[in-house]
Amino acid sequence: MKVIAVASQKGGVGKTSTCVNLGCRLAMDGLNVLILDLEPQAQAGSALGINLTSESDSVHSLGLALSDALGRVERKALRDIMFDRSELVEEFGGGRLCLLASEEATMTMAQNAFVTVPFTMTPVLRRMLVKEFSEDFDYILIDTPPAVSSLNAVGMAAADFVLSLVNPEYPTVKGAMILKEAVQAVESLTRGECTPRFLGAFMNRSNPESSWTVEDVNILGLMINSGLYPYVTDVRRDRRISRAYFDGKPAVLQHPNHSCGKQYTELLQEILDRTTTPEEQWPIAEMPGAEEETEEEAEDA
Repeated sequence: MKVIAVASQKGGVGKTSTCVNLGCRLAMDGLNVLILDLEPQAQAGSALGINLTSESDSVHSLGLALSDALGRVERKALRDIMFDRSELVEEFGGGRLCLLASEEATMTMAQNAFVTVPFTMTPVLRRMLVKEFSEDFDYILIDTPPAVSSLNAVGMAAADFVLSLVNPEYPTVKGAMILKEAVQAVESLTRGECTPRFLGAFMNRSNPESSWTVEDVNILGLMINSGLYPYVTDVRRDRRISRAYFDGKPAVLQHPNHSCGKQYTELLQEILDRTTTPEEQWPIAEMPGAEEETEEEAEDA
């Protein structure tokens, strides 16, 4: 079981879309995948067609399970509140796709509870996942809340790997830099119990390279120089990705052979490669024109 958290210090960068599309793409390949929604806004659940809207639905909320675990009261097993969404990948001959859903009131309650307990309780979600699911899933993907908060820390502590993302806007790069520092601090803050590895950041909602502005180029340069290890693959701005959210069926399922589906497939392969190789071996995005300049230099030589 590998646990990957998708995280960003900034909201609105496409974190949830990334999490559900990558999770679905893994399941399309026949793997057993659990998507875990740690956001009070519960967007990952909506993206997979699950909305906990009534008071009776709250018993299925991951937030309630976390609150009960912190209060050391009897709670339902996570598998008993899990939603099976494998029907979404059946046409691809896929594997198992499941969801632990969120609900605003109970997840906010959990977030407030984590603020009041010692940081030694931050690994509680990881302990729950290892205890209950270590033999059930190949991958668990966690959609974390925006901002470096208590729930964000819980999600990163639960992860083996943390993936971040930026948009072609300057503030999002700073957010990814802050996120990287937060990931690196988890091991010491949990006294070595949790050791998440930062997998770098990719450009989301990017413009075609032929349309790049000075800002786009500068942002990629900042990513490289700040040690964010930008991915070779980026995900272009595409209305099909946002429209799919309202269908409860992510874009990679609706458009697997279109550009957006292919980009998520290529990005996923890069992510998986990084989980098994050291940082110094990671291919990273190059500045526009870098390859041509190298060739010219070779000719001059």
